[in-house]
Amino acid sequence: MNLPDLIAPIADDMKSVDAVIRDRLDSEVVLIRTIGDYIIGAGGKRMRPALLLMIARALGYEGTHHHTLAAVVEFIHTATLLHDDVVDESDLRRGRQTANAVFGNAASVLVGDYLYSRAFEMMVDVDSMRVMAILSQATTVIAEGEVLQLLNVHDPDVSQERYLQVVRYKTAKLFEAAAQVGAVLAGATPEQEEAAAAYGRHIGTAFQLVDDVLDYSGDAQALGKNVGDDLREGKPTLPLIRVMEVGTSEQRELIRKAIETGDADFAAVAAAINGTDALAHAREAARAEADKARNALADYPVSTYRKSLLDFCAFAVNRDR
Repeated sequence: MNLPDLIAPIADDMKSVDAVIRDRLDSEVVLIRTIGDYIIGAGGKRMRPALLLMIARALGYEGTHHHTLAAVVEFIHTATLLHDDVVDESDLRRGRQTANAVFGNAASVLVGDYLYSRAFEMMVDVDSMRVMAILSQATTVIAEGEVLQLLNVHDPDVSQERYLQVVRYKTAKLFEAAAQVGAVLAGATPEQEEAAAAYGRHIGTAFQLVDDVLDYSGDAQALGKNVGDDLREGKPTLPLIRVMEVGTSEQRELIRKAIETGDADFAAVAAAINGTDALAHAREAARAEADKARNALADYPVSTYRKSLLDFCAFAVNRDR
């Protein structure tokens, strides 16, 4: 199943979210509008807003605050991308140049700050302390994840446990918060709210682990980024960590030097990865996370929204971009 099919039940909601995004990106400062339009216009899967909308609908929500908060989640995500690309010195995302490559690092950082500020301003409009608590805590955890990742860069001795902590903080946390906010809006029971949070946490982890696989098995055009970027940035992702665990001494030494320097023969590294079970291991880890996400919603009422949420689990693992 492709993504448009998965989000078909909330297609009208997604259009409303896009309208909110366009409206709240407006600023008298031309550069803010320009960079905001550039980033938002690049598209992307909009998975985090979609999960918020889908959970809210699955639990019977009929209001409009879910549109505002889905836009908030997208603004937070976009701000992290702007900052990430500056830190990582990336020049390609979603098939086009990054904002920092086009407009410069300073402008990208400052517009990222603007998006964070706008997101919190919009949260206040919804007037829910519970929602603000969830999203403000999420932004703190995401920042912690960024710093944890920085500590892991160029360290070939990073364990799977340390790496998965970064994934849960840096990537999965916003998925978790988005799903949990959807449940809060719908007046969910504590059990339903925790189920939504668990679903988001596990589906977000699965998405990142598949991204790790695609970095060594996809092509740049399909992925919309430079294949091997993580390696060049010295990031020890799960396939690399797995080679360090089970590879030959030659394979381990190759990966060690690649992580330490960020400068290696990509073809040789890919050959080392493909010479072990590294990609299959990462895929299996993603599949296990997706299964946990699926199980989290076992007691949700049957609906087309719940079906799409369950179908997301297969999509997360089997996608090729």
